[in-house]
Amino acid sequence: MNIQFWSPVLLSLQTAAVALIIVVILGVLLAKWMIAKNFKGKIILETLLLLPLVLPPTVVGFLLIIIFGRNSWIGSSLEQLLGQPIMFTWPAAVIAASVVAFPMMYQSAKTGFLSVDKGAEEASRIDGASEWQVFLFITLPLSIKALTAGVILSFARALGEFGATLMFAGNLPGKTQTMPTAIYVAFESGNMELAWLWVSVIMVISFFMLLATRFLHS
Repeated sequence: MNIQFWSPVLLSLQTAAVALIIVVILGVLLAKWMIAKNFKGKIILETLLLLPLVLPPTVVGFLLIIIFGRNSWIGSSLEQLLGQPIMFTWPAAVIAASVVAFPMMYQSAKTGFLSVDKGAEEASRIDGASEWQVFLFITLPLSIKALTAGVILSFARALGEFGATLMFAGNLPGKTQTMPTAIYVAFESGNMELAWLWVSVIMVISFFMLLATRFLHS
């Protein structure tokens, strides 16, 4: 198999891996914060955090263009920092993958934290543990199944992201062309053999990831 096949595979894995690091950190911290805080508009904020779950990927891509495009202050600031627009770059692919994968990690983390025995957390506080110590040594270990499921599902979602990536990061071979966009191009050009190879890779990875989540809950 030549570089034409392996380039999108490796780029997809790299993009999904970096996106996973981002969503795990943000998802876990935001879930902890949202559980601990009660404030006006909390339901609205949480709904916004989960919105990428139900929005069409093209809508997510459109919003990313509006937020990070050259006409926005965020986009112009990043352009000055990076020396080029962020659109149609590899970081853009990571951002797109992170946005669509975040809700799965956030929801899994929140579910796991809410299922933790509050008595165990309170006992550690009585013994003198700080809130961060309680979180690191009690809450996280007791939520490991839910967190692991969130990691697996988030990685699988990031790996399969297509619409938002195509709109925001484009389809530049060797730069932003992930497996889903490569499959689309291969199909459109009639290269069914190459398309099937990439489809098979994604299906095998996704199958074993979903199988792993089944074992976690068995």
